[in-house]
Amino acid sequence: MPWLDILRAGGRRAAVAQGAFAVAWLGFGAWQGGEALRSAPARERLAPTLNAEALLAGRTAGAINHIMAHELPVDGWLRMAGGVLRYGLGSGGPQVRVGCQGWLYLTEELRPWPEASAAMARRVAGLARVRQALAARGITLLVTVAPDKARVHPENLCGAPLSAQARDRYHAFMDMTEAAGLPVIDSAAALRAARVRGDVYLRTDTHWNRLGAAAVAQAVAARPLPYRREDGFQRQEPPAAPHVGDLLRLMNLEDAPDALRPAPDVYSATSVQAPEAGGGLLDEAPAPEVVLIGSSYSVNGDFHGALQLALGARVANFGQAGGGFAGSAMRYFNSPAWRENPPKLVVWEVLERALGQPVSAEESAFLERPLR
Repeated sequence: MPWLDILRAGGRRAAVAQGAFAVAWLGFGAWQGGEALRSAPARERLAPTLNAEALLAGRTAGAINHIMAHELPVDGWLRMAGGVLRYGLGSGGPQVRVGCQGWLYLTEELRPWPEASAAMARRVAGLARVRQALAARGITLLVTVAPDKARVHPENLCGAPLSAQARDRYHAFMDMTEAAGLPVIDSAAALRAARVRGDVYLRTDTHWNRLGAAAVAQAVAARPLPYRREDGFQRQEPPAAPHVGDLLRLMNLEDAPDALRPAPDVYSATSVQAPEAGGGLLDEAPAPEVVLIGSSYSVNGDFHGALQLALGARVANFGQAGGGFAGSAMRYFNSPAWRENPPKLVVWEVLERALGQPVSAEESAFLERPLR
């Protein structure tokens, strides 16, 4: 019957289409896997496992599994699609809270931490021990805090949850340091004063902008400090350009069209040119008398350049992105630079959000042992 022939023909076409789709899908998967294995991160991960011992122990298979899970070319598109979907629903994912007017906030700043007061007290005691050890060597320690973005720009939170612990953390730290006799710059006050000239943090990034960095640097320079001032420091600013902030990257929106994400900040990072030593190109510059230790605010947040301009001094930057409270300090005080060229002034920039986080065993050992 004709209708049976039509059904049979339709079934054959469906089978052919399914087979073609299966072949195409397998081919796409093979191409993705091949591209992943050819990538530089994949070659670096695979290289130590390309031997019989690693193969028999399963390390080669483990490396391949990791590559297939993290290095497929399509992964970036899938992550971006997920980020766009979440943002369309008003969410920034587990690490980012979406405010209003295109402002984003790091969840880590807003949440509470267990036993935060005890962790903060251990860190303040460690700062006091470091200060005492430096003073015995004739070195001044000055502490400055990089306040949470939500503390300085709360007006754009727009319902993003802010814990009571986060609201009280900065003032609790200032009270503890005052009781311990530690010299601490009130960065939050300096940033609030600077806000009459505009925003002091980036909208799509965790860090302060050039105006914010300069405000804190000028508050540092207002103190009487032991260092030799030089003339001739010059600010260099490339043309402003869209800046994809770290919060956009945490949302997997770094490559998304602007219509599907908060618009990136338009920003120009500052670089600073120090004066030539002795006036000649071949003259050797003296060892810096000022050392900056700190977080990504000292590395990515324009603070290093702003501090050199405000102080009129060469500043050796040992800031460490992702180093938390003491990562940069641990690196510096274990370095040849500390042993061979001790400074006259150490500026320790600390993250407010790190003050109450759990203290690692490595950080605890550093804070409780004497400086070498």
